[in-house]
Amino acid sequence: MKILFIADEESKYLWDFYETSKLENLDLIISCGDLKPEYLEFLVTMAHCPLLYIHGNHDTKYLQNPPEGCICIDDALFTYQGVRILGLGGSMKYNNQELPFQCTEKQMQKRIRKRWLDLHRTHGFDILVTHAPAKGLNDLPDLPHQGFACFCDLLEKYHPALFCHGHVHLNYGSVPRFDNYHDTVVLNAYERCIYDFRQNIQKS
Repeated sequence: MKILFIADEESKYLWDFYETSKLENLDLIISCGDLKPEYLEFLVTMAHCPLLYIHGNHDTKYLQNPPEGCICIDDALFTYQGVRILGLGGSMKYNNQELPFQCTEKQMQKRIRKRWLDLHRTHGFDILVTHAPAKGLNDLPDLPHQGFACFCDLLEKYHPALFCHGHVHLNYGSVPRFDNYHDTVVLNAYERCIYDFRQNIQKS
């Protein structure tokens, strides 16, 4: 399964300098947040494959203008071609306003608990899709870019093959595109990254 992961910055390579060949042979597109809805609509139209998305902390415009033709998997467990995908959008709450896509550690834990029946029925998940990183795993010390510890708990309990996130841009400094957490591959989806899910699973 060839998946295009995107997050945080619209790719000029895909949007401004679009060519048909750049989106050919994709099985799925997954957005990890903070992208214009128009960009997602463009990609889902040109790629001719499903596009799944969760919300980034700056995606309040989605409340009035959700990307048409795309599938929101925020706070949901979605199965595509036998692959179980869990979506948990948003970032750590870093101001005093009640904003829709920021939450505390305890609030994220509560969101996860609400999915326990789904996770029980499907015996876990294969891909974790988030906007924020996990605590201590390629996150940053400032509160807006701190990760959630409960994401590490999910990885340790269910051992998914892949954990993809955005929020921490690769141009912030020594932030890697790929990492590992035990037996889970960690992918930073900043801008764009194509990952062959089943091929890489078979190799590991």
